[in-house]
Amino acid sequence: MFAWSPSDMPDIDPNIICHRLHVNLAYKLVAQKRHNLSPERVAIIEAEIDKLLAAGFIEEGKWRVCVDYTDLNKACLKDNFPLPRIDQLMDSTYGNQLLSFMDAYNQILMHEDDKAKTSFIIERGAYCYKVMPFRLKNAGATYQRLVNKIFKEQIGKTMEVYADDMLVKAPKRADHIGNLAESFSLPRQHRMKLNPSKCTFGVSSGRFLGYLVTQRGIEAHPRQIKAILEMMSPSTVKEIQSLTGRAAALNRFLSRSTDKCRPFFKALKKGQRDKCPSQ
Repeated sequence: MFAWSPSDMPDIDPNIICHRLHVNLAYKLVAQKRHNLSPERVAIIEAEIDKLLAAGFIEEGKWRVCVDYTDLNKACLKDNFPLPRIDQLMDSTYGNQLLSFMDAYNQILMHEDDKAKTSFIIERGAYCYKVMPFRLKNAGATYQRLVNKIFKEQIGKTMEVYADDMLVKAPKRADHIGNLAESFSLPRQHRMKLNPSKCTFGVSSGRFLGYLVTQRGIEAHPRQIKAILEMMSPSTVKEIQSLTGRAAALNRFLSRSTDKCRPFFKALKKGQRDKCPSQ
């Protein structure tokens, strides 16, 4: 079930799923130039490239389409496959004596026709992804398709799944091992591997999608609270945006959170107007 090294990670059968880039043909392909990087960064990047090559996630390529995927994502049509609503998913974790948190590796292959569009260039050559990079616009939707297909009988009953994050639950302690065994058998059939460093089994609480999940339900994670308490008073638009983003992650735990954050939103609007040359 676990991938302890890159050689332990086979690909998900492309007959089950692979990632397609539905590119709007009205967009022109862009070949970007290689960025000049410091020797230290080049060494770090090349070490990461060696890891990806060993895992079989990338291969040497000929096309030089883009360095990052900003332009590629703009050119791709949106995949409207629905992701789970996090609030509903969190509510369904209430009342379980034991929980297990699992994290799956990404082993979904790129479609053969689309690999070249993921190309990037570094000092020693050009490469393209054989396995879907999560930075692509619709990668989350593709992964959710896969897990919905694999765990269709378990989701909402013994499991909750959001892309590569999985939670196995049991209202009674005695049922947890059976639920885990079932959740293991299905990925094994599809050659899906788990990341052992990010899995936790048989606990009463743990972090899932940024929240602290317990038998009582979900609670604000202490890290989220600490991040706000330790912030300096914001003095720029960017700092206010950071504050409102952190507050939004806690809004379900705050009474009248919208009212409390209204001064921040007013400050943001004023800041945007001040930036505008026409004002």
